[in-house]
Amino acid sequence: MTNPASNHGIDAATTLAKRIRSIDLLRGAVMVLMAIDHVRVYSGMPAGGPTAGIFFTRWVTHFCVPAFVFFAGTSAFLYGNRINDKGKLVRYLVTRGLLLVVIELTFLRFCWTFNFNYDQFTLAGVIWMLGWCMVLLAAFVRLPARAIAITGLCIMFLQQAFQFLPHILPVGWRSSFGMLWEFIYPSGFDGPPHIFILYVLVPWIGVMMAGYGFGKILTGDPIYRRKFCLWVGWSATAVFLIAGSLVILLGPPAKNNMPFIFRLLAQQKYPASQLYLLMTLGPLIALIPFAERVQGWFADVLTTFGRVPLFYYLLHIPLIHVAALLVNLIREGSANQNLYSTAPFTEIDEVHRWGLPLLYLVFAIVEVLLYFVCRRYAKYKLEHPEKKWLKYI
Repeated sequence: MTNPASNHGIDAATTLAKRIRSIDLLRGAVMVLMAIDHVRVYSGMPAGGPTAGIFFTRWVTHFCVPAFVFFAGTSAFLYGNRINDKGKLVRYLVTRGLLLVVIELTFLRFCWTFNFNYDQFTLAGVIWMLGWCMVLLAAFVRLPARAIAITGLCIMFLQQAFQFLPHILPVGWRSSFGMLWEFIYPSGFDGPPHIFILYVLVPWIGVMMAGYGFGKILTGDPIYRRKFCLWVGWSATAVFLIAGSLVILLGPPAKNNMPFIFRLLAQQKYPASQLYLLMTLGPLIALIPFAERVQGWFADVLTTFGRVPLFYYLLHIPLIHVAALLVNLIREGSANQNLYSTAPFTEIDEVHRWGLPLLYLVFAIVEVLLYFVCRRYAKYKLEHPEKKWLKYI
């Protein structure tokens, strides 16, 4: 006789697996978009521009970092829920976070630039930010998930308050404290020399905390979860469209004659404004129920990427860099490595830039190569659960 309790456990496990797969699929999708932007960096194409092709080549990549950070929080909740040990979760977040910081400053710094000129340029980029946000998240995981999520939302939507903290300190402390505070939130002080702070920690720690709280929703009742995702996702998108439009209509006229839709979508990313977060996180959350039902080979490809996100990231930067050198060598007879000495910040003369067709061709070739390597690594990771270090990469 079939045990109903056993069937219920199997059904619950299957449902959760589908939800986790939906996260992997969406994460894989934004990773593919991220690669477009990084090929754009090495092509010399400007970040946005007067034509729709250039503008949207950049704009679609805005979903990447919000998805990485939000789903990193969700993954932390799911991992903690699985091991049921807060102390172990804290240790994991701290050690993995610090590992990411080290990777950003060593391996990725070299892969972006192919040089060791730290005295000229060091990047505090997205992996740096993810690492420190994990370390900070570890301090909160003993709180209820709802409290963590609410705190995260407050950080996201009240982020400007962080710029005032250094200014209320005694005058003698402001300069040194303010220099370090630039890693937290821009406050008008000079940061450490030769370090370019691309991603400050606020509001991103808030996004990760909100993602952690969302993990509770993901493991709950499926009907409620679906309604929650659709209501929150589309409401956030609607608020963005209304508020963003009002800011444009009631604000000063554009100085560069940028079309209305371009102005609406060109929200502030550094640091990520409230409108930017609504624009990107809203659709991502709304798509989660739909992602659970997507089938087919392309969905499998995206899911493969999403299962090994850090491995993909570590591999795609040097692969794109090498591809750029090969393209330059074929087109101009020189690899032009000097163009990328401070990548991902490049100022490339128009004569050396690629067109959009070549950019997307290189992107497609890179993605095919990445798929086969990532599929092999994902399989190896699944077959060797006894190798604990694999959970870090």
